[in-house]
Amino acid sequence: MTLNSGQVFHWEKAGGGFAGTIADVAAYVEEENDVLKVRFGGTPKPARETHALPNWIAHYFGLDHPLAEICESFPNDPVMNAARDFCRGLRIIRQPKWECLATFICSSMKQVAHIRQISLALRNRFGDQRKIGSRAVHAFPSPQRIARASESQLRECKLGYRAKNLRATAQLVSSGECDLKAWSELPDGGLRKNLCDLPGVGVKIANCVMLFAYERLRAFPIDVWIERVLRQHYFPRRKKMTARQLCEFSETYFGEHGGYAQQYLFHYARTALRKTEVSRDSSTPKAFRARNDRLAQVVSPAGLR
Repeated sequence: MTLNSGQVFHWEKAGGGFAGTIADVAAYVEEENDVLKVRFGGTPKPARETHALPNWIAHYFGLDHPLAEICESFPNDPVMNAARDFCRGLRIIRQPKWECLATFICSSMKQVAHIRQISLALRNRFGDQRKIGSRAVHAFPSPQRIARASESQLRECKLGYRAKNLRATAQLVSSGECDLKAWSELPDGGLRKNLCDLPGVGVKIANCVMLFAYERLRAFPIDVWIERVLRQHYFPRRKKMTARQLCEFSETYFGEHGGYAQQYLFHYARTALRKTEVSRDSSTPKAFRARNDRLAQVVSPAGLR
């Protein structure tokens, strides 16, 4: 579920698991009886013995996150409870910073399937090939490699207008003018500002990068799916909520693990709600709607009415 939840876009179904890369290392991952099994490139068959996962693998998959405690911190409301139950076990992945930033620059105004196509096209054309058994996979290209590519070459990977932004950001990162690693020390506001100063990065993309690459678990990206959930399930009677008001509400209401709450809501909305069309039903209990209206007033007394 984690690899299919719209955080990362390059893992491909293979057998009973997924094949892809973690940074520049080829890997095959499979979950069996609540045990995560990982096989690396150059190891065509599973080892006979079971070993503890390397620390960097556990780090990538967020296995140290206290998931029960995080889920317990979610607000107690109908749609959040349904999302928590549906997405049980889903974790926030810690992605390489450049790979995450570049991928979400490519995601602007695109659906998940299209983002996957772009990510794989960039990898296949500009990334280094790795092998996992007989299967070839490609690492995400470095900022130096993207910076050297022409805009027309990038457009051939179906980036459209995003090609110019991706190339310009790659040039800033590869030149050292933007030190993505050093930005880890910045507070949330400073990190978000620096990210938004990059070509092709707005608040939504900045929040995605903060959440998935910098582990800022309060970051709450609001895309089309999340905006729809917020409007239909939290403010069904409020027709004039602005994007800023939704942002202010989300930052306060969902708390210190808002990023996890957002990811659960996002995956739930794209799968269960879309299939059952529950998202079109505004049958939120009246008591909850009233409580939510009062909460909105507390969040921003001057702005939410």
